[in-house]
Amino acid sequence: MIKLYENGVYLKNGRTIIEDGPEAAAALAGEGVSVTKEEAAKNTMAYGILAAHNTSDTMEQLKIKFDKLTSHDITFVGIIQTARASGLEKFPVPYVLTNCHNSLCAVGGTINEDDHMFGLSCAKKYGGIYVPPHQAVIHQFAREMLAEGGKMVLGSDSHTRYGALGTMAVGEGGPELVKQLLNKTYDIKMPKVVAVYLTGKPRKGVGPQDIALAIIGAVFANGYVNNKVMEFVGDGIENLSVDYRIGVDVMTTETTCLSSIWETDDQVKEFYEIHKRPEGYKKLAPGEVAYYDGMVYVDLARIKPMIAMPFHPSNVYTIDDLNANLYDILDEVEKKALVSLDGKIPYTLKDKVRDGRLYVEQGVIAGCAGGGFENICDAADILNGKYIGADEFSLSVYPASQPVFMELVKNGTVAKLMETGATIRTAFCGPCFGAGDVPSNKGLSIRHSTRNFPNREGSKITNGQIASVALMDARSIAATAANKGYLTSAENYDGEFTKPKYFFDSKIYDNRVYDGWGKADPSVDIKFGPGIVDWPKMTNLTDDLLLKVVSVIHDPVTTTDELIPSGETSSYRSNPLGLAEFALSRKDPAYVGRAKEVQLAEKARLTAKSEEEIYAANEEVREAYKAVRTKFEVNPLDIQIGSTIYAVKPGDGSAREQAASCQKVLGGFANIAKEYATKRYRSNLINWGMLPFLAQNDEDFENGDYLFIKGVKNMLIEDQKEITVYNASKGMKEFKLRMGELTKDERDIILKGCLINYYREA
Repeated sequence: MIKLYENGVYLKNGRTIIEDGPEAAAALAGEGVSVTKEEAAKNTMAYGILAAHNTSDTMEQLKIKFDKLTSHDITFVGIIQTARASGLEKFPVPYVLTNCHNSLCAVGGTINEDDHMFGLSCAKKYGGIYVPPHQAVIHQFAREMLAEGGKMVLGSDSHTRYGALGTMAVGEGGPELVKQLLNKTYDIKMPKVVAVYLTGKPRKGVGPQDIALAIIGAVFANGYVNNKVMEFVGDGIENLSVDYRIGVDVMTTETTCLSSIWETDDQVKEFYEIHKRPEGYKKLAPGEVAYYDGMVYVDLARIKPMIAMPFHPSNVYTIDDLNANLYDILDEVEKKALVSLDGKIPYTLKDKVRDGRLYVEQGVIAGCAGGGFENICDAADILNGKYIGADEFSLSVYPASQPVFMELVKNGTVAKLMETGATIRTAFCGPCFGAGDVPSNKGLSIRHSTRNFPNREGSKITNGQIASVALMDARSIAATAANKGYLTSAENYDGEFTKPKYFFDSKIYDNRVYDGWGKADPSVDIKFGPGIVDWPKMTNLTDDLLLKVVSVIHDPVTTTDELIPSGETSSYRSNPLGLAEFALSRKDPAYVGRAKEVQLAEKARLTAKSEEEIYAANEEVREAYKAVRTKFEVNPLDIQIGSTIYAVKPGDGSAREQAASCQKVLGGFANIAKEYATKRYRSNLINWGMLPFLAQNDEDFENGDYLFIKGVKNMLIEDQKEITVYNASKGMKEFKLRMGELTKDERDIILKGCLINYYREA
């Protein structure tokens, strides 16, 4: 079904695969080719696009300028506020502000709509593009109106992926967009490029989510494509519609890759023509011989309908295997749940088994992954003439944009679905992050959306409430709905798919989307609601550092949802201090209190005339300095006091910068990890002035310990890779912390205390 090559591969004419190794040169010669690995590596589509956007004098250390930017309404306020504080005058490239996350107004307040009006006023003042609530989810609008062949888009949402349209898109935390708004660059090492070779044709009933889940299951745990570019090639691409390709592409985020790019063809050309942007098309294909750092070989014909069980998109099985081995697989899920839920709440799915079949209470087809035209039409065909029943099971369908919704109305698909008992909603990302269609306590929801992390559906473990999400393709969700909630593979559908043609009507966008690109008006006043709060002042890094470990997380992977929960917290994303109150609330509820206790000492230090004033704020610090003074002469007035957390592998999932910024506004100065799950989370730490330390093991400290780091400022100035740390709570026990690669700019940002200071003091 899926094969991962152990070595790199050469790809000749996009079809002939030659694995790297002792016999590779002879094999290439047999194909009439003489090329070095270095030359062939320049023939990937990714290399060509990156080279065209690189402003540095080397392809080893890239400085990328993006063509366009995009954000949604739980990120654009913080981004623009940060950019304003750093000297923003106008948007230098097209910047789209969509309103698809906080689309629903808060009960009893105006907070979400205030953010929307902030966005509209900023689009007018700085020359941006504003998409009102319910018009489109961020990525669908970008596909329809923003993507272009050979171009690059940076978005403040992790699922910023438009590779199927020939656009290299990257999802990052907000500060990376701030840099672009200030005419700075996105600085990374040249990423490795892995080919995803698609061959064959999908079986009937198998949809894009099935292909995506199969790939995620094969590459996530082993990190095969981590922080690399996935380049889709092969004879199987022509057997996939563009909608289908998009559905696979958007889920590449869940592999932890950096970006994606696909070969383009006449079907992609037609997509641009349908959307009245024929100039956006560009033919893309690898060169005659391209070298890849690995290959994921996917036989599309062998992939069956899949399900990702709670609580990760990589926890995959075929639906047939699950139904055939129900109790064995549910046992495995319960064991994994013990890790994800920390054993804090009883968890089982065995109570969902009715007469030997798995029953689910909810189905959702939504967002950038599920809400596409073809997904919904195919689901309607499967459900045509059937009924979802009058029991617990419900079905909600969210078309990804108003143009898609309107065409579904015109061709009768909406009527077909409504007749079954399904409800149709407007474009909204809520079900993807816990702000819509929250299941009942202990409920099981099957969703064609992007993620199924704990709490992602809106439950709260700390309140004793838990629900589960399993990811499936829209087609199998429809087949399950046709069986009134009993889990069913879409391969059981014996009818035909009608495949209606899509017609794009731009009138909705023409009449509702504000396009201010190139028309910045400095005279416009920005509209601030009471929930929009400036960032607190942050100080430069001192020579030495005293850190208290305030949370230790031993889970194999810690998601950004666990670092700062989604769902109802989203309304606070424009208020740094208000949002910070929720940090780690579902993983370590005591974290905020512990961090604030340490921060009291740092706040006292900033105004103190004597060290006794520091100790009056936090007596623990006195004891820490007693230990430090057994080895060093120090002046506590000159040393920052902050907090740090340890997690084995933090940062999987969302690009949200708040996973880092919430720690910083609570006085966090560092993270310690064995490794960072994603480049974007590590970048968020750096951009908020936090040290991204790496630890060999976690036996040198425990929760509550004070760590003294002497010479940390000099470590950054001299670009040292390792530093000695002294555990003041363990008799000044010495151990080492490492620092991964940092550019000079990144080191300077940490030295200045945050990105805002870095630009303000430049």
